[in-house]
Amino acid sequence: MSKEFDLLSYGEVLLRLSPEGNGRLTDSPTFFKRVGGAELNVATGVSMLGLRTGIISSLPANKLGEYAKNRIRFSGVSDDFLVYDKSREARLGIYYYETGRYPRKPSVVYDRAGTSFSRTPIEAYPDDMFSSTRLFHLSGVTLALCEETRRAGIEMIRRFKEAGATISFDVNFRGNLWTGDEARECIEKFLPYVDIFFCSEDTARLTFLKEGTAEEIMKSFTQDYPISIVASTQRVVTSPMHHDFGSVIYSAATDTFYREDPYHRIQVVDRIGSGDAYCSGVLYALLTEPDNLQRAVEFGNAQAAVKNTTPGDMPTATLDEIESVIRDHKSTGYQSEMSR
Repeated sequence: MSKEFDLLSYGEVLLRLSPEGNGRLTDSPTFFKRVGGAELNVATGVSMLGLRTGIISSLPANKLGEYAKNRIRFSGVSDDFLVYDKSREARLGIYYYETGRYPRKPSVVYDRAGTSFSRTPIEAYPDDMFSSTRLFHLSGVTLALCEETRRAGIEMIRRFKEAGATISFDVNFRGNLWTGDEARECIEKFLPYVDIFFCSEDTARLTFLKEGTAEEIMKSFTQDYPISIVASTQRVVTSPMHHDFGSVIYSAATDTFYREDPYHRIQVVDRIGSGDAYCSGVLYALLTEPDNLQRAVEFGNAQAAVKNTTPGDMPTATLDEIESVIRDHKSTGYQSEMSR
């Protein structure tokens, strides 16, 4: 049976404020505003590659909510499942981001307590939503916010799964939102529902107390739970401006690991959202060619690499651009310096 959406995600839409250029939060007189959020970034990336996506969230019914809604629409993501908070306490979550330059690291300050999203119960969203998509995506950031979002997120996983959707989950651990023990206790409750699991090696060791090689850790998740696919990113940071990025994907069905040569010395403009971009590339590939996991590795790595080179949270690359990046990455011959 056909579905209206290829992917729906549930998460908070955030206003991001950053100092101009390489300014610092402590002395910058002006800030640039952008819109982002882990689950919205994933939905945007898949949408930009050509599939139908939507975001499940809540916005304040004011000018900031309108700004966020317009950015969501501009990215091709459906706003069908946005709920608008008209209360006097309505507010949009904010985070402040300061870019880094070696040896100064990037830094983030969150201001997202008591937001409209965190106070919106699952009952505010329509029942027909759960049967409208092929795939549902969620990340640990949403579960870490508060009890209300945790309850709603876990219940959504259950209801989307019952309606036949594939479930994708990115652990996306943030130590300033919850502890490893809190994350593990929560996530292990619903892992039996998850089909596609995103978790880095470091997060697996810290949060799930896994031991062994990276490959042994990835495989163990499919042995402990009915997870079909595990994807793990591998980032090497040589400086805030130069990263290497690669990944490994494991298929339980074929007992096979898929990888490719990483992207070396990516010229980083903005790393925020690059992990979400990776998820979007992998999910796009799996939604369009479910059995081609090598293609999923290639799309995930290329999406993440390109996102690192653009400002803001949300991916902006089109399918043609990502396919061109993949071709160049595989090529050993001459490559044109400019696309024209």
